[in-house]
Amino acid sequence: MNKTISIIILSLIHLTAFSQDSLSSELKRLADNKQFDKIIEQYAGSPKNYSAKSLYMIGLAYYMKEDDNNCIKFMNLSIDKDSKDPKAYYIKAATLNYMKQFENAAKTFQSAIALKPDEAEYYSGLGDSYYNLEKFELALEIYKKATEKKDCPDRPYSMIAQIYSDQKNNEKALESFYVVKSKIDKKSDSYINALFNIGLLESLKGTYEKAEPAFVELLQLDPSDYHSYAKLIQIYYRRKEYDKVKPLKEKLYEAHKKGQLKENMKDMFCFDQFKWNDKLIQAFERFEDSSKEIYNKHLFYVVNQEGKIEFRIQTEYSPISVEQGGAKYLLCMTKGTSHSTFGVGFNDNFKYDDLKKYVIEILEGKIKPGATSTPTK
Repeated sequence: MNKTISIIILSLIHLTAFSQDSLSSELKRLADNKQFDKIIEQYAGSPKNYSAKSLYMIGLAYYMKEDDNNCIKFMNLSIDKDSKDPKAYYIKAATLNYMKQFENAAKTFQSAIALKPDEAEYYSGLGDSYYNLEKFELALEIYKKATEKKDCPDRPYSMIAQIYSDQKNNEKALESFYVVKSKIDKKSDSYINALFNIGLLESLKGTYEKAEPAFVELLQLDPSDYHSYAKLIQIYYRRKEYDKVKPLKEKLYEAHKKGQLKENMKDMFCFDQFKWNDKLIQAFERFEDSSKEIYNKHLFYVVNQEGKIEFRIQTEYSPISVEQGGAKYLLCMTKGTSHSTFGVGFNDNFKYDDLKKYVIEILEGKIKPGATSTPTK
């Protein structure tokens, strides 16, 4: 081969390399400007001669457009040309997670980790694969490894707490949610979730002095978290700090009128819970307060150890009693198909301690019903 031909060949090689570098730079520029449609329209049609970097950038555009199959296709092409780039394995694995192909995703994350073992995001993705495969101990181990790496994202911290919570390991879960609170951005949903769970778990322990500030901070960050109003109300009832309850109830009643309460809070909210013998008593207050017909206002559900409701004791609005100048609410009980009325009444300004005392006396059989009826078929 003469020198002239050699120079021409070398020039072509350098020109091709320059062209590929130029293309990958252009693709990166477009991606940085979120012009993913333009990348796909102009460059996805003829991928054969592209470099691994260019193929990766096209695959990334498909990833951002949530086109899973084409993303996988281009990441595979990129990996075929350069099997040492961990980013292509990571995006492919993340896409496989979205496609619920968790076994394949786990293997692909492992390939990315083998190439770059200090990347926290890779461990986080692998933890997600194991979690969805219900390999919880393995997921826990991987998420913990993620937290040991630099620039760990929020998710591994949250998922560690979630796994312990799923396992009913409340002590470890609480400890982990405090870690979440200390590590992640206060503006994130995960921070809000951590505060709620701290409040909930501290309440279950009976450490209301620690539960209260968690719910208070949560409501400062998200005043529309209505479940937290109810949880905070329960804390104040347990501590007999009834003066703190009124503004919280007003918030819930206002939200109810605006139609902002959904699902299990649409009609009522839980304001107190307490134990009686081996039963859990859950006290609810209904928002209804203007009907002229009979309605239930305060409902005390008796829940057994299996979590089943056995019966309930409730205050009922009595239009007849009001018409005759008597109490607004009468204390009643519903058990199966039978309905009992007791000779105890309350008005809106009643003291909760009095209502609770009468409910317990009914439970203990100290107060007998004045009348009991069973509907006939």
